Amino acid sequence: MVAMSLGVPERWLAAASGAGSASRACSRQPIASVTASRGATAFAQRRIAGVPAGAASTGPVNPGRCVPTTGRAGTSRLAAAASAGSASVSDATPERLRKVLEGLDELNSKDPRSVEVEGQQVPYELAYARWLTGWVLRLAADAGISQPSEELRIVARGQHVERWKVPRSSYPEGRTAYLQWREDLKKAHAATTTRLMAAAGYPEEACKRVEKLILKKALKETEGQIVEDALCLVFLERQFAEFFPKLVEQAAAAAGGGDPAAAQAEADAKMVDILQKSWKKMGPLGRAAAGKLPLGEREAALVGRALAG
Repeated sequence: MVAMSLGVPERWLAAASGAGSASRACSRQPIASVTASRGATAFAQRRIAGVPAGAASTGPVNPGRCVPTTGRAGTSRLAAAASAGSASVSDATPERLRKVLEGLDELNSKDPRSVEVEGQQVPYELAYARWLTGWVLRLAADAGISQPSEELRIVARGQHVERWKVPRSSYPEGRTAYLQWREDLKKAHAATTTRLMAAAGYPEEACKRVEKLILKKALKETEGQIVEDALCLVFLERQFAEFFPKLVEQAAAAAGGGDPAAAQAEADAKMVDILQKSWKKMGPLGRAAAGKLPLGEREAALVGRALAG
C-alpha cells in the first residue's frame, strides 16, 4: 500500500475502516476552551510545570503534560519531545541567547488566552512556544545535531510570538485573505524576533537567518525542515483532537443545523485534506515521530484515511 511506504503506522490504517466514537486515552485542554487570563501574575513569579518562581523564562521548559480523564492517574500523552523541551538554559548559554529567549517568553506571557497545563492556567502562546521548542530539540537530536544553532533555538521560541495580536477575524473571509493573514503573521513574528536579536547584540547575518527560517524560505534545508516538522507535530499532538469538533460545528452551522451525518461527513473530508497537506510538508524524521504519537481512535482513523487515499 502506498501509505505504508510513507511510514504510516499499521494501527492508523486499521482504524481508518471505522472511527466510531471510542474515547481517547487522554484528553487535552481543548483549544476551544482557551479562556481569558484573570489578572496574570508577574511573569517572573510564575511556576510553570513545577519550575521554581523566577526560572520560568530561562529555558525551553515544556509545560505540556495533558491531564488524563481516563486510565491511571498520571498517564500522559506527551511524546518524548516533552522531556526534550524541559531542560533549562544552562550557565553555559550565551548571554545574548538568554536575553532573546527571555524576551520572547515575556512577550508570549502576555497572551490574554490561556490553556491548562499541570493544573495551572498558562498563557497559550507561552505554552505553544515551549511545545514547539521541545519538538525542535528532539528532531535536531534525531538528525544528529548535538548542538542546535542559536538561530534554530530562537526560531522555535519566536515562530508564533504575539500571534494573538493579529486574529483571523481582522481579515475578510475567503482563501485569498486567509493566505494574506498567514503571510502578514510570519512577517510580524520575524520582525519582533529579529528586533530582540539586534538589541541583544546579534549580527545582521544571524538576524537574516532567523528571518529566513520564520518566513519558511529555508524549507529545503535541514533546519527549515526541522521547524516545519515540529509545527506539524505540535498540531497532531496538541491541536488535532480539539480542532476537529470545530470543523463539525462549522459544517453544521453552514447547513443551517440540518443533517448531522452530512455535517460530520463534510468535516471528515476537510480534516482528511488538512492531514494530507500536513503529511506532505513533513520529512522522514517528522513522519517517524508522528507515527509514534498515541492518537485516539477517532484521530487515528482520520489519519489513516488521509494517508491511505
